[in-house]
Amino acid sequence: MQIRQFFYKFTFLLYLILFSSFAFANQNICARPFTSGKLHVSGTEIHDQNDNSVILKGVSTHGLAWFPRYINSTLFKQISKEWNANVIRLAMYSEDYVNGNKNRNLQLLRSGIKYAVQSDMYVIVDWHILRDNNPNQYLAEAVGFFNQISKEFATVPNIIYEICNETNGDCTWAYIKEYASVIIPVIRRHNPDAMILVGTPNYDREIQFAAQDPINIENIMYTFHFYASSHGAEMQ
Repeated sequence: MQIRQFFYKFTFLLYLILFSSFAFANQNICARPFTSGKLHVSGTEIHDQNDNSVILKGVSTHGLAWFPRYINSTLFKQISKEWNANVIRLAMYSEDYVNGNKNRNLQLLRSGIKYAVQSDMYVIVDWHILRDNNPNQYLAEAVGFFNQISKEFATVPNIIYEICNETNGDCTWAYIKEYASVIIPVIRRHNPDAMILVGTPNYDREIQFAAQDPINIENIMYTFHFYASSHGAEMQ
């Protein structure tokens, strides 16, 4: 039992450490919602409400349903104040949401958003793909999820939406674009200027397809995960 608990804690900490920063800017401004307000995309940078170029640096949870005990105000305050993180990603695994206890999972997400706001951090609502591979597999459920959350938190400037993190298997960029064309308007119906992150194929490794064939929608960014074992200097 002690070994298992250690493994769970170690796994969670690895996720916190590995997720550091998904945006880099020329100016070293670490955005905070209280002073920087709502963020938006400007070219290849993230800008705040005053149009300053800003940096987001922070951590990610593991699956909310897997480690619910880490969704608490004490930890979030520590991450914000002691670690100086200004963003936290809340990973809602799509398969866990669809086949699990939706009400419990939504409550965990709501609590995470609440604690992030109280700790003056931005919060990424992450629809996390795993064994379902292709986000279109649970398209109807994703529509319902993002419709509910974007409506409920429409006026909260802290929230960034990540609509399909780490698609994998045989999921191509064409499938992701098809999915995004449905989900983004759902979010924008309630939050017209929400900043949205769109995943790329093969666990977010293949951003070149998004660069070659971008989505024709404003205020979005594409996610890229650098893997040292498979990415060389050309991808740094």
